[in-house]
Amino acid sequence: MRIQRCKGTRDLSPEEMAGFRLIEGAFRDCCLKWGYKEVRTPTLEYLHLFTSTGTLTPGMLGKVYSFLDWDGWSGERVVLRPDGTIPVARLYIDTMEKEELAKLFYVANVFIFEETGKKTRERWQCGAELIGAGAPLADVELVMLALEVLKRLRLEGIELRLSHAGVIRALLAKLELTPEEQTRTFDLILDGDVEALAKVKLERPELGRTLPPLLDLKGKSSGFLKNLKALFAQDLPELEPSLDDFINIAELLEAVGCDYQIDIASGRGFEYYTGVIFQLFKDEEKIGGGGRYDALIPLIGGKDISASGFALYLDRLMNLVKPKALAKPPSQRILIRAEPEAVKEGFSTADYLREAGYMAEFYLGAQQQADFEWTLDIQSKAPRFILTDQVDQRRFEAQTTNEILALLSR
Repeated sequence: MRIQRCKGTRDLSPEEMAGFRLIEGAFRDCCLKWGYKEVRTPTLEYLHLFTSTGTLTPGMLGKVYSFLDWDGWSGERVVLRPDGTIPVARLYIDTMEKEELAKLFYVANVFIFEETGKKTRERWQCGAELIGAGAPLADVELVMLALEVLKRLRLEGIELRLSHAGVIRALLAKLELTPEEQTRTFDLILDGDVEALAKVKLERPELGRTLPPLLDLKGKSSGFLKNLKALFAQDLPELEPSLDDFINIAELLEAVGCDYQIDIASGRGFEYYTGVIFQLFKDEEKIGGGGRYDALIPLIGGKDISASGFALYLDRLMNLVKPKALAKPPSQRILIRAEPEAVKEGFSTADYLREAGYMAEFYLGAQQQADFEWTLDIQSKAPRFILTDQVDQRRFEAQTTNEILALLSR
């Protein structure tokens, strides 16, 4: 019986892996040059890491893969990680909490259940986390780092959308909802229900004049935010700290020439966000996003410290990036055929050629010579090496590996 792969998973062919590694390499190179260090967390984590109040929204928790890690007498429920940021925050608490500033990045798979199995359940993402920096400059650094990676991948027409969790939470507090109702409504917004705020029944008619414009808040400049602050400062003073933070971030983005779209009701993300939320789109497809989550680390047992981060969705980027257009010129391929008595020398010669930057393969009976630029026959008697240029079928004889390299360099 033919056994198929699990629903919602995918295999990656050699061609797809070339794109995967190209994106991963560009992301890793950019992060290292910005001073970030790579980390890796386990695929399995304890469920309670993600059930702490304010970590994942109920909508996301309902889609995690969880099971009992049974040890014969008792057990604890574990999950396949549904998120990349929370495990990195846990890693920071466990091993790095003495560091006042931690700039970390990762490439990891996350698992989200999807009922039909037609959508991807295992998803890959590249993420960066900046722990210990609370200034608007830190948020802008992450935005610019994400955009630099996309620029390196030669993706054009990227749209940056901004929202702010602090503004949304201040609006909910003004509605005089219970804490549970505020959390539930906030979760609906972050799970993608852009009408969630508008659906809330207002019990205070005097807010009817001020709330609708804020719910539809859209703009493209810090001046727009400043006008809103002046307009609603008297009716909604609770908004001032969050709007000030939002304005500072917007001004910094403008100073570095970064275009953006403000859309306060599109803050889809995670319950742990506390400040700016940003999303990256390419032709209306979300390819990444992030934001500030100052409350997350103390929430899961760490010290009170600022933090923010982002993730790029590797699976989606693979559909957009053209590996052949970005790939470096491939190394020349050499097919090695060694006589039985010369096999040992064949392996040492192959090592020598690979160290020199060539791709060297042994003939295994199935390769096509036309797929190689050169063939190298190794004999037990003179001439020891016969190098053939497969393009024009010219043959060269050599006695040493140095002579082979000299011939190849021509």
